[in-house]
Amino acid sequence: MKSIIAISAVFQPRAIALAFAGMAAALAPQAHAAADNDQDYARGRILVEPRAGVTADQFEKLLKTHGGKARKIGQGNTHIVDLPSNASETAVVAQLKNRPEFKFVELDRRVKSSYAVNDPYAGGEWHLSTIGAAAAWDSAKGAGVTIAILDSGVDGSHPDLQGNLVAGYNIYGNNADTSDVCGHGTAVAGSAAARSDNGVGVAGVAGQARIMPVRIAYLDAVNGCYAYFSTVASGLTYAADNGARIANVSYGGVAGSAAVQSAAQYMKNKGGLVFVSAGNNSRDEGLAPTTTMIVVSATDGSDTKASWSSYGNFVSLAAPGAAIWTTSKGGAYQTWNGTSFAAPVAAGAAALLMSARPDLSGAQVESILFSTAKDLGTAGRDNLYGYGRINAAAAMQAALAAPAAPDTQAPSVAIAAPLGSSTVSGATAVSVSASDNKGVARVDLQVNGTVVASTDAAPYAFSWDSTGVANGMNNLVAVAYDAAGNRGNSSTVAVNVANALPPVAPDTTAPVVVITNPTDGRVNGNVTVTVNASDNSGAAGIRLALYIDGSLKASGTGSSLAYSWNTKKEAAGTHTVQTRATDAAGNTSTATVQVTR
Repeated sequence: MKSIIAISAVFQPRAIALAFAGMAAALAPQAHAAADNDQDYARGRILVEPRAGVTADQFEKLLKTHGGKARKIGQGNTHIVDLPSNASETAVVAQLKNRPEFKFVELDRRVKSSYAVNDPYAGGEWHLSTIGAAAAWDSAKGAGVTIAILDSGVDGSHPDLQGNLVAGYNIYGNNADTSDVCGHGTAVAGSAAARSDNGVGVAGVAGQARIMPVRIAYLDAVNGCYAYFSTVASGLTYAADNGARIANVSYGGVAGSAAVQSAAQYMKNKGGLVFVSAGNNSRDEGLAPTTTMIVVSATDGSDTKASWSSYGNFVSLAAPGAAIWTTSKGGAYQTWNGTSFAAPVAAGAAALLMSARPDLSGAQVESILFSTAKDLGTAGRDNLYGYGRINAAAAMQAALAAPAAPDTQAPSVAIAAPLGSSTVSGATAVSVSASDNKGVARVDLQVNGTVVASTDAAPYAFSWDSTGVANGMNNLVAVAYDAAGNRGNSSTVAVNVANALPPVAPDTTAPVVVITNPTDGRVNGNVTVTVNASDNSGAAGIRLALYIDGSLKASGTGSSLAYSWNTKKEAAGTHTVQTRATDAAGNTSTATVQVTR
């Protein structure tokens, strides 16, 4: 099974499983309905992501003002913030969302599965011939690739699915029960990867791919199957950390969530791709386009947009979604309609390419899917079909012909804000734009040559505590790295720092140091170990050292330290990661994380 492991900046060390602890109680259906312009959102919690550079102490203080307590989602940087019962979720979001310390703050919206009516009568799998699946199967059928199905669960006893299933997780219930509570997830899973060449039932697009069931939804007995932004983001993080190369989310509206976009970028940074459904509202959804995920509209048997399919500038691709003959709960088979089934058809096509060319990055696979899609409607990308209807046969030919050339191109990077010669004070928001031919792996923010913060998730946004430098002109530089180690530097932006001068006092306070990645728990493959430190005397005087099992691995100065640890070279079992921070006055503090390989 192919998998890519990477770690992004986090705050409080804890096991991955603990990120989902208490989720079942927090998501109880009776506790979370709140009307807001015909949209539902969860009561008692919101979603936030702090900018790189915000310390754990600063983050806690900002939330404490509103009585909030944060629960980090997996190994990503998005947090579920639990609020007291008397708090107004909308008011807290309004007060926090414009602060420079946060990348985003949003309500935890409820989203519905994107299926229309189902037809109990048998029909042919017309969609496979339409996308040229048989020609693509001559080269690969998805073997070695895991597709995470983020949905209502999967019927593990279904004869066309059980042979392809791998272990998953119930995010909503915080347990290992991934049985299907709505039936929707079983149908979606079959569209992507119902087992082929087994003489039973139907064939999915990628019939030899592995299916990872990740339950994010619950059954509303009156209105159908629902998930939340928080369960989707948690599910994507889980899938990315557990070896999935592809994730499918067939729930309308998720493309508009900043939390889901952040989790999708987390998976994309690991070489994966996220496919989501456009919705079934027969309207332009008005959502902004995003590069973090592939949004799929639905076509019908005449190769035109299905009448009920949503559309808009956010659509990336189109795929067959009408009368899709697939697996159903209880070992049955039915035809289903909806963008819920267009998305996994496209996801299955991506799995075929990854299976045939495991050396290709997720970004390369995405580019091939876009460039080879059949152009329908208005020439070029349009709001109905995106780049066009998926063409698995043409995509496979392009993937097989793609050169495996070494990456020598450095990323492009620039500081968008603040502007040069501007005056700043206190917590200062720094925005950076970065791009690369293969994808940006990390962006560092340097102040006067010292790294003060790092982030691996777009948009690249930092919160810089300017009180840590002397008043007057200070130089900001952003440095971007790609996965091949190529480095690009931005132009220097000089800003005038004007903070009130504090009284001088002896420094007896030790630095605050946190191992931000990894957290306590399981690790595998290449892991980026990152350290975050702060000190009352500023970042410039901090000296950092990183030890693994007592052996010094890296050292440096400033508030951040990163080390690429190849855990494949380590023995199986428990390993100790420890960091030591010493400030200019000689005060020292340490932090330790226990991980298991």
